[in-house]
Amino acid sequence: MRVPAQTAERRTLQPHEVNLAQPSFWQLPQAARLEAFAALRRLERPAYFMERPASWRRPERGFYALVKHADVVRASRLPKVFASAPAVTTPEPARWVRCLFGESMVNLDDPHHAQLRRVVSRAFTPRLLAAAEEDICRVAGRIVDDMIAQRPGEFVSSVASRMPFEVICNLMGIPEHYRPEIAGQINHASENVGVKRTLGARLRMPGRGLRALARMHLMMATLGRERRRQPTGDLISALVCADVHGQKLNARQLGAFFSLLMVAGVETTRNAIAHALTLLTSNPEQRALLTSDFDRYADGAVEEVVRHSTPIIQFRRTVTAEYSLGGRTFRPGDKVVLYYASANRDEAVFTDPDAFDITRTPNPHLGYGGGGPHFCLGAHLARLEIKGLFRELLSRPQALRAVGIPELAGSNFDNRVRALRFTFDPPVA
Repeated sequence: MRVPAQTAERRTLQPHEVNLAQPSFWQLPQAARLEAFAALRRLERPAYFMERPASWRRPERGFYALVKHADVVRASRLPKVFASAPAVTTPEPARWVRCLFGESMVNLDDPHHAQLRRVVSRAFTPRLLAAAEEDICRVAGRIVDDMIAQRPGEFVSSVASRMPFEVICNLMGIPEHYRPEIAGQINHASENVGVKRTLGARLRMPGRGLRALARMHLMMATLGRERRRQPTGDLISALVCADVHGQKLNARQLGAFFSLLMVAGVETTRNAIAHALTLLTSNPEQRALLTSDFDRYADGAVEEVVRHSTPIIQFRRTVTAEYSLGGRTFRPGDKVVLYYASANRDEAVFTDPDAFDITRTPNPHLGYGGGGPHFCLGAHLARLEIKGLFRELLSRPQALRAVGIPELAGSNFDNRVRALRFTFDPPVA
């Protein structure tokens, strides 16, 4: 049954009123969705949601929702039982798509995941990370300078999107003439992930998204060949040239990694930045505390922004062996969904979980995953980007604030901000 949007904020929901499998659920106000997750956390065991009924042609399809912090952590750290393959997103990519474009690292299990992650991790050398940190400061300063000079009215396109995109392009060594097209392909590849669409859009979007993915892969193949012939010290060079252990990425692996880094790394950090401005605007006392001593409170503020906004709402797992968790016994072939957005509001772990508190400690949020082998590889870089940008934003005399509420995509996958209006306050005399 659908949760009535007009009454969701005025009464306590019952679990039978919640259906996470319905696209309409993700169109509800945030308060209604949070109350729905709270209702599911009160259940003795994970609830089941049917996505497609059985027919003579195909079996029923559905999933169990893991909504408690402890359950999400436990499943995340048991990859041999709760597997990422064949895919962590819905719908699962067709086999021919995976063969053509390569397997994304998030969809792999060990030993293939460990081998690929090891190559990527070794490429992030201390020298490369130190250069990236310096670059973050430069990029943040330039973006804020442009914002003040141009006075745009929309925050996502003019500020939040630029920060992670420019940092990652610089880190990878993407030439300037490639970047406008890459930015467009990212939007095409990710704009409708997890979003309810009309029939016409459903028919158009797979081809559009695959074309965008193909173009990004072709660009990476070209750059990979250039860097093999003449390394330039950037991340692409490190990934395609054999390390001391003789390991490197081939063209398909480089394309798959780049797609993951650009879509996941850019989108998630962009959304966290946009939510951060909203949270600091609606919680002026927290903003005042942060600006009073930025170096003291910045790290805690970043963690609280990620917990409160949870840029990635959920990932899916496939059960490979019988296992009991949270009062339910799962069997091979069962699908479970790890709802980080719910785990990050679990009353059993977080005091006053709906409050935005930059001094919250401890803060064991799952905004970068629940631990285990799939903990977010870009977590450190994302933290530096958010911190670096807000250091610049909050240190200027032209204070800015969000206007109204963010325009959200209504996605069941990520807490995506399509647009956020903002304005400047007069300088304090």
